[in-house]
Amino acid sequence: MHSFPINQHMKIKFILPALTEAKSPYWRPIKYSLFPPLGLATLAAYCSPDDEIDLRDEHVETVDTEEAPDLVVIQVYITNAYRAYALADLYRSKGSYVCLGGLHVSSLPAEAAPHADSLFIGPGEDTFPVFLNDFRAGCPKKIYYNRERTIEEILPVRRDLIKRQLYLVPNSIVVSRGCPHHCDFCYKDAFFEGGRSFYTQRVDAALSEIDRLPGRHLYFLDDHLLGNQKFAAALFEGMKGMNRVFQGASTIDAILRGNLIEQAAEAGLRSVFVGFETLSQANLRQSNKKQNLGKDYADAIRRLHSLGIMINGSFVFGLDDDDKDVFNRTVDWAVNNGLTTATFHILTPYPGTRLFQQMEKDGRLLHRDWDRYDTRQVVYKTKSLKAEELKAGYDRAYQSFYSWSNIAKASLQHEQLKHCIKHFAYAGGWKKFEPLWNFIIKTKGLNKMLPLLESILSKVKKEKDGGTSPFPAIA
Repeated sequence: MHSFPINQHMKIKFILPALTEAKSPYWRPIKYSLFPPLGLATLAAYCSPDDEIDLRDEHVETVDTEEAPDLVVIQVYITNAYRAYALADLYRSKGSYVCLGGLHVSSLPAEAAPHADSLFIGPGEDTFPVFLNDFRAGCPKKIYYNRERTIEEILPVRRDLIKRQLYLVPNSIVVSRGCPHHCDFCYKDAFFEGGRSFYTQRVDAALSEIDRLPGRHLYFLDDHLLGNQKFAAALFEGMKGMNRVFQGASTIDAILRGNLIEQAAEAGLRSVFVGFETLSQANLRQSNKKQNLGKDYADAIRRLHSLGIMINGSFVFGLDDDDKDVFNRTVDWAVNNGLTTATFHILTPYPGTRLFQQMEKDGRLLHRDWDRYDTRQVVYKTKSLKAEELKAGYDRAYQSFYSWSNIAKASLQHEQLKHCIKHFAYAGGWKKFEPLWNFIIKTKGLNKMLPLLESILSKVKKEKDGGTSPFPAIA
């Protein structure tokens, strides 16, 4: 039995447990120290000003399990699920009331239920305030289902709870929810089931949130920053003159349509994450990635490069049309097209996706060990490739793309020398100086590297404009 703190301040702990891959031998500490996740800090805004709140991101700090807060709220992804359940069980044994939410809980609520006092299904902006009222009144429900899909009146994120000094780019921001597209392998569809799957803040509220953030650099965590053309155009118009540099994500379709990407570049977009996923039209059709079908990838890349925007390309290996040459073919294409960085994945059927449902129906799932669903391991019965070929090819693709020779070759695809230098510095710095990054993280100096990142991301003017170098030391 729980005793509920009616009409008095509470001790509340918000926890993002570390993903399993963040503790594996392949762990790159810099990757998990990039930016603060905002989900829990967003929910914390609905707590009482009198509440004593502790927010912990286990990727960059430890979680004190000795204390017993009144309320513990844990965000669950697939590869931190077992860690989340263990923490939940521990805190419940101490008498804390434990809530679980997030993508994995929404996908498999029956699995999560034994570990929680309350579950949140779907986005929590409407349900968490209701829960808090119920909790203080002593009558919380077992499950809270999201009903209202809007963030137009969302409260400002509790950024005071975020330890900015622990992250390379502390100014993470989210101005929308979800994505307008529905790829079969995407983890988000189960989370937004039963309502709108893509919606945005009010433009004035988003600009106000940007105004709150110090410094120049912003990192938009939105799945598709350019997904709503009217909203994005108004946002970029409002950002002009703010002297910001920012990174975000888009689709090929949005980059090629209209002049929205030019507006983004004028507002300060300097690096974009793009889900190319595959060079095969058959694979795109199989995955329901309609927004990429028939699109000219090379044209989109030329357009981004002409605007001085660096590209982080995302690719998936293991789709049914893939053959033994797909790894070399993909790496060569990415290098020859001057992609600055690349993120490779082994196809992974996440619970709640159409891909998972189809593979389960076809008997292709090898197991349900969620720790291994990290896009680095083969967890399903392959078709065109053997499992060992897929894993070896995936590893080889990373090694090849980030070899010094290919970093140099990709950087030389740009027309201007200054863009070549910028590309080489960014790609090399990101992947080839692991011991240095680890030292900087351990000595708590990560945030001091932000000015260097901002310098690299600075706009490179065309030579005819008397261009400026992205590096102060270069004339």
